[in-house]
Amino acid sequence: MYTSFGPGALGIELSFPDAAALAADAGFEGIQVDAAFLDAHGPDVYRAVLEEYDLRSGSLSLPVDLTGDRDSYEADLDALPGIARLAAAVGCARTSTYIMSFSDDRPFEENFAFHRDRLDPVAETLDEYGIDLGLEFLGPRTLREGHEYEFIADSEGMLELCAAVGTDNVGLLLDCWHWHTAGGSVEALEALDAGDVVDVHVNDAPAGVAREDHVDDERATPGATGVIDVETFLGHLDAVGYDGPVMVEPFSDELDAMDPEATARKTIASLERVFERAGVSTDPVP
Repeated sequence: MYTSFGPGALGIELSFPDAAALAADAGFEGIQVDAAFLDAHGPDVYRAVLEEYDLRSGSLSLPVDLTGDRDSYEADLDALPGIARLAAAVGCARTSTYIMSFSDDRPFEENFAFHRDRLDPVAETLDEYGIDLGLEFLGPRTLREGHEYEFIADSEGMLELCAAVGTDNVGLLLDCWHWHTAGGSVEALEALDAGDVVDVHVNDAPAGVAREDHVDDERATPGATGVIDVETFLGHLDAVGYDGPVMVEPFSDELDAMDPEATARKTIASLERVFERAGVSTDPVP
């Protein structure tokens, strides 16, 4: 596995070349794909930036609104081959998105079929370009409160949806926050192998809050509080041979108040700390 810089997840707004320079200076091994820069400048310019800063591509945020109206979904689907071709050309083999854990319109079985049918052509298109698709379950109970129907909120349920899609390139975007808020089950981790996991996010949770009361946008950098057992989380992924990007998604007011350089340095320090505690070695640029 390797550390990947996600500017958007850290509230950093920089051009791709500037973000790449910041990532390299801080010590990240990869950087999340900037689809807008890639589309505007093409793969040759994009690869040159990666090579200049000795970085590898992380994952791409799925450019398809799975739950949008039919017209917007089909427009996204029509544009997907072009985006996937560009992403593959710069070494990106992973894209991911989240699946809401509730619906106010569709009961569980209907919602399951809806997502399967929307995901099928997306995954098939991505597979043509050698790109895997990661689906993130959302664990917090507080997200589901007040909604008519509950939906998938743990790894077991999301793997069932992955298996229902008609291609073999679909797995989990596994976030330790959502693993923790879904129960933090070690057995759930032990049930996974490398082929089940496409993408990984890490973070921590505020201290002094019951697991069932955590709010999704109130988090911390990995290892900051020790509430989430991120060392066990990373240690299992390492043991099964997960070789993809690991990105910090902290939603941190502390980081928001810092300048980009300080944010990048604090973020990589948090990653290196939990990697060391987990006994995990990262992979250099191939």
